[in-house]
Amino acid sequence: MAACLPAGTRRSSLKSKFEVENTWEIIQTKTFTKWVNNKLDLENIPNIIQLDKDLADGVRLIQLLEIIGGERLRPFNQHPRMIFQKMENVNKALDFIKLRGVSLTNIGAEDIVNQNLKLVLGMLWTIILRFTINDINQDGKNAKEGLLLWCQRKTANYDEVDIRDFTYSWADGLAFCALIHHHHPELIDFDSLDKNDRHGNTALAFEIAEKQLNIPRLLDVEDVCDISKPDERSIITYVAEYFHAFSARDEFETAGRRVAKFADVLTSVWDMEHHYEVRVYKFMEAVAEMQDEWEMTEFPDSYMDAKTKSANFDLYKSTVKRTWVSEKRDIDTLLGNIQTKAKTYNLKPYYPPPGLTLQDLDNCWNELLLNEARYHRRINSTLREIKEGLRQAFAQAANDFQHQLDSISAKLVNLEGSLQVQLHMVQGLTNLFGPLQEALNMVEILDFECQEAHTEENDYTVYSLEDLRFGLDLVKEAVQKKSAFIQNQIVSRNMTNLTPSQLEEFEQTFRYFDKDNTNTLSESEFKYALSSLGIVYENDKLEDVFYDMTNGAEFASFEQFIRFMVSVTEDKTTPDQLIDSFRTMAGEKPYITELDLKMSQIPMKMIDYLKSTMPRSAHIEFEGFDYNAYVGEMFN
Repeated sequence: MAACLPAGTRRSSLKSKFEVENTWEIIQTKTFTKWVNNKLDLENIPNIIQLDKDLADGVRLIQLLEIIGGERLRPFNQHPRMIFQKMENVNKALDFIKLRGVSLTNIGAEDIVNQNLKLVLGMLWTIILRFTINDINQDGKNAKEGLLLWCQRKTANYDEVDIRDFTYSWADGLAFCALIHHHHPELIDFDSLDKNDRHGNTALAFEIAEKQLNIPRLLDVEDVCDISKPDERSIITYVAEYFHAFSARDEFETAGRRVAKFADVLTSVWDMEHHYEVRVYKFMEAVAEMQDEWEMTEFPDSYMDAKTKSANFDLYKSTVKRTWVSEKRDIDTLLGNIQTKAKTYNLKPYYPPPGLTLQDLDNCWNELLLNEARYHRRINSTLREIKEGLRQAFAQAANDFQHQLDSISAKLVNLEGSLQVQLHMVQGLTNLFGPLQEALNMVEILDFECQEAHTEENDYTVYSLEDLRFGLDLVKEAVQKKSAFIQNQIVSRNMTNLTPSQLEEFEQTFRYFDKDNTNTLSESEFKYALSSLGIVYENDKLEDVFYDMTNGAEFASFEQFIRFMVSVTEDKTTPDQLIDSFRTMAGEKPYITELDLKMSQIPMKMIDYLKSTMPRSAHIEFEGFDYNAYVGEMFN
């Protein structure tokens, strides 16, 4: 392809290639020369001027290796004149380099003696790598990669700097400024830099590095800014000087971080120890306060108060105690963590002060469990005592109440004397109902308390609240009926114009329809009572009769009813009148059926009585009764 190009073009291309190759050679020669002289200055050895010529006899090369290698290579020919003397010196130097594990491929003593500049530069680069760069280590990366990683880490917080290599990444000078600013922010105001001023930034960095940080100026500004691609080996050699210059500071910072870390560990351990002691103290204090509260607790006689204390105790077990169980476990774990951390960092083991040891904590906890069980037993014992007391109190009240009922019943049975005396005694018994109701109310309160205490079983009495209520109602009804009976007997005794059978019939009818046991009849009850006796009025007529009988009152007394029946009986007890009444109920039939009797609202008891005493009708085809024959048999 090149052969086809015009002659002028070929010459231009070859010249450009030569210039590029010559540029890096020139830059490396300057950089390596400065680097060698910087090392020779350490021992006040005269500097070299022409790299390939001044190293050719091996003297400066050996002196350089003695400085950077830390060993003496003598004896050697310090003033060689003959070629073999120079060869001996150079071979001695090269052997030393090889002993340090450096392979010098295709570089021999004759190349150095013959002043082959490219091979001299190659040898020096190998020396620089071995004695200056290879000892750089960052997270397992050595030499070039380690140095690159170090640069990237130090400039990570600089947005304008992105170090990816040792060529283009340094062309604007910002990377050098960032390294200096990271380690010495007082030397460069990085934010005020003109990020587009490549030469100015590079020159500033080189000047500060040389004058303020004693970093030799191995490069010139044009070596970085004025070529298309800076020489990698020259940049690495120069940047390595930054690394070694700052490594002391990094070591200082590392030492500071190590001390800070140690102090942080000590502080952390102390905080954990202090936290442990505070938590143990507060834990034991809270436990002691709870036990004091239990010790000072007084149990009342009220079941609900005792039950509230039981509920509070259950709440304590499900909340506070569980918190304590968790806290005790955390405290145990915390102490274990303290001991583990102390052992990890080879610190003296921690021993809690007396009274705050784990054994003290366990003793506190065991004491809590004992007092907790004792307090629980007190609660249960109190509840049992209160329940037993409630059973006995209810039984006493119930038995006394039943005894009073039995006493009243016995007095009703054993009444003696005249009707007036008996009536007075019965009416006197009603005065006992007020106190009895109050006693029953007290029994009801005791029963409610027993239900709250869940004391359904009671071996001290067979009576329940419902039994006593029922018994009281029975006694009230019995007294009321007895009083009504006696009053009725007094009334009946004065009714001499009625036969005993009539009085009994009227009295039974009155008592039957007196549904509320008030010894009175309402208008409707009076209507049904008359109907059962075969006396029927129209509604309008009935109302007049009723209010005339009661003198306008809403209810008729037994005496008023008996007097009314006397007046009615005197007027309507003739056989003809009774036959007319039967005929009316029978619907003008010569016989009356069971249905006719029921339709007349006669009580079933009386209907059954009439059916059993009335003769059957002669009309066989009908199930009826002959009321004419029946009335004829009943009257003389």
